[in-house]
Order: sequence, then C-alpha cells, then structure tokens
Amino acid sequence: MGAFLGALLWYLPFITIPVLCLISFLLVLFLVKSPRSMSKSSSTVHEFLSGIRDILRQKGRWLYAIFAAGCICMFVTFGVLFYLSEILELKYGLRGSLKGLVLAIPLALLCLASYGAGKLIGNNKKRMKWLGFGGMSLLTAAMAAAGFFKGIAVIVGLLGAGGIGIGIALPCLDALITEGIDKENRGTITSLYSSMRFIGVSLGPPVVSLLMNAGRWALFGTMPGAGAAGLLLTLFAIKPSKGSKDENNGNGEARKKPEFQAGTAAPGGGLRRKGRAPG
Repeated sequence: MGAFLGALLWYLPFITIPVLCLISFLLVLFLVKSPRSMSKSSSTVHEFLSGIRDILRQKGRWLYAIFAAGCICMFVTFGVLFYLSEILELKYGLRGSLKGLVLAIPLALLCLASYGAGKLIGNNKKRMKWLGFGGMSLLTAAMAAAGFFKGIAVIVGLLGAGGIGIGIALPCLDALITEGIDKENRGTITSLYSSMRFIGVSLGPPVVSLLMNAGRWALFGTMPGAGAAGLLLTLFAIKPSKGSKDENNGNGEARKKPEFQAGTAAPGGGLRRKGRAPG
C-alpha cells in the first residue's frame, strides 16, 4: 500500500500515516473497553521492581527462551524482506508498487498463518508449544532450502513458507506469556518481550546487508541457523504445564491449594480436620 501511494505522490504515504493513526485512535477509544477492576491496589517502585525480579527468577528459563525466539522470528522476517527487496530491484528491475506487491506475499502469508494459529491454540499450552515448534521447524527448513535455488518464483515461495512458519510461531509465543503470567505483571513482561522482538526488527536489515556482501551461503547459512536456535529453545526450554492458567503458575507447577491442619481454626469458626479447603 505504501509503495502504491508513493507511486502516486512521493509524500502521500506521510499524509496517510496520521490519518490511519487517527482512525486507530478512535477505534481504540470507542471500541476497546477496559475491564472493571474489583479491587484497587498500589505499589511502590521498589515493590514493583521486586515483583518483576521475582518473576524472572522463578520463570526466567522459559521466559528468556520466548524472548529469544520472538527476537529470532522478527530478525528473520525483516532480514529476508530486506534481501528480497534488494534482489527484486537490483537483479530483476522491479520497483514501486509492483515490488511492493511481491514483498507483501510473505507478509500476507504470515498474517493468515498467525490468524489461523491464534484460532487453533485456544488455551491449550501443550498445543502452543508444539505448534510453535512446528512453525520454527518450517522456518528453518524453508530458509535452508532457499540457499539451493536462484529462481525468483521459488525464492518468493520459500520465503512465503518461512513467513507461514513465523506466523504460526508468534501467536503461540505470545499466548504462552499471556497464559503463564499473572495479570498484575503481564503488561511489564509483555513489554519486555515486545522490546526483544523489535531488537530483532532493527538487527535484521543491517546484518543481512553484511551477509549479502559476504556471499550467498553466508546469508542462507545464518538464517536457518537462527531458525534452528529458536527451534531448540522452543523444544527444550519451554515446558508448559497440562492445565489452564487458573490451575497452574505458568512454569509447569500446579498451584497448591491451602490446607488446614487438624485442630486449627477453619473459616467461619470451629475446627476442621486436615484436608483441602472447601471451594
């Protein structure tokens, strides 16, 4: 869309962006409703930072793995788009809106796969892990195969397959954080995850530019290598529990319900024998 608008008037994309932002602002303002909070709580900066530190200490292994896998996905996405943009223009002479349409193919497949994966995973953490693993496997295989072909149609097809893999993996990674972190700290952990993803966005184009100068196999050796690293992290470092987020604490351990010892006071008065609390 940006390439098409730029072909009409070079400054038209810059005029369109604030219009789209205004539409987004109005949609969020009127259609996104924040849930009513039953209780209000406040904490000091020290308590807030202490809580985040405790979460990273307790759940750091799988959280860091998700952070790294998200960074890898965005690194590969924007890296291969930069590569595709360069070869379309320098080797095949495609410019403007036509080049934009070709570049949109991997991204369109990524979006469709993301939508489908988001519908499929539900609240099932096991499914999130294995779909994420499958997406990273498809990405790795597509990037490795792309090194053996030079035809533009095959390259675009393989990059599209990689886009599908990324589109499958990303919602699974997002949902694992959503399902595994309590609401009070979910926003902060999600923002850290988003920051890691944008590190991948910023690294992709300059790293691919250097790899292209180093040779074809430098590029198509690094990209599947990055995908394989994400694949292994998803396989070995992410170990979701069997239950839903209400039944576990997000790192594979069930929440323990309180027990009352024999001879201790039970809620509402009286004594209760040792056993699980009611409800």
